[in-house]
Amino acid sequence: MVLPSAGELAEVLRAAGVEVLIRPLSVLRREFLNSRGLARLAPALARDGAALARLIGRRRIALVHSNTSVVLGGAAAARLAGVPHLWHVREIYSRFAAAWPVYRRVLLTASALPCVSRAAAAQFGPTRRAVVVLDGLATDARRAPRSAARRALGLDPDAPVIAVLGRISDWKGQDVLVRAIAEPALRDRRAVGLIAGRAWPGAEDRQRRVSELARELGVEDRVRLVGFRADVDTVYGAADLVAVPSTEPDPLPGAAIEAAAAGCAVVASAHGGLPEILHDGVTGRLVAPRDPAALARVAAELLDDAPARERLGAAAARDVRSRFAAAAHLERIQALYEAVRARRGV
Repeated sequence: MVLPSAGELAEVLRAAGVEVLIRPLSVLRREFLNSRGLARLAPALARDGAALARLIGRRRIALVHSNTSVVLGGAAAARLAGVPHLWHVREIYSRFAAAWPVYRRVLLTASALPCVSRAAAAQFGPTRRAVVVLDGLATDARRAPRSAARRALGLDPDAPVIAVLGRISDWKGQDVLVRAIAEPALRDRRAVGLIAGRAWPGAEDRQRRVSELARELGVEDRVRLVGFRADVDTVYGAADLVAVPSTEPDPLPGAAIEAAAAGCAVVASAHGGLPEILHDGVTGRLVAPRDPAALARVAAELLDDAPARERLGAAAARDVRSRFAAAAHLERIQALYEAVRARRGV
């Protein structure tokens, strides 16, 4: 496994017996998704391709599998070495319309495009290269006992709590939760918004804006920002509901998968890959994106109906733990490897 930097992933892989090589690689950030940005990456791509191609030759590697977050280096290396290349698509690029036609053509040079959801695959249009390979659960998500979880987070044991977990960003919807908390349906119930996560380094202003919005709406006493929590089971246990209010189409939010696997009742935006995770009214609830009033209305219904929350959470856990099982994911990936190699005669 070649990674662009050392970190927790490298440590986990090594502990599992995987050889890890750390090499600086050109990583595709969202700010590069325009013609000028892609052109700025060109020199680094050439270096990546040449170095990785030499590695492929030395190790007699039969296939290259890279994420779309690492741009072109793996593709260039595979082409130079004459081996198949899979590009794992974990993004929906609707917000980058200007650069998407060019980047789409580049991605379609891959031997196959495993996509994390139908929503991610749909952006390529009719093509045999784009195939859906659902992610596998990375953790055994559980809920801590409610009373202990609430004590750990300093929450009122009786307050209705709605949690959002994940990176604080402009499109993950933390602001939608804050606005929903200020809606009459949740204001009257004194519901608390619990935000677990932090912004990328250098983007701390996003977190500040969330706090400022809570003050402007007069709900700063009912919005709790607890930062990054490694003990997500504590957050799940403390929450009556988990919200995934993405304002832009999210390809397959891990926050929704893990919360559902933990048995939480989840309310999510009805776009991107979220409708592929949750079946509305059966394993969760879906609401219109960017609509705090809709989120507040559905959340209030569920806060008043504990049996419905328990029913949704239990059904979600059964469904998600089956469809997103790690073993099933590995089987799908292995089958794709074999199909690609068979087509190429490798």
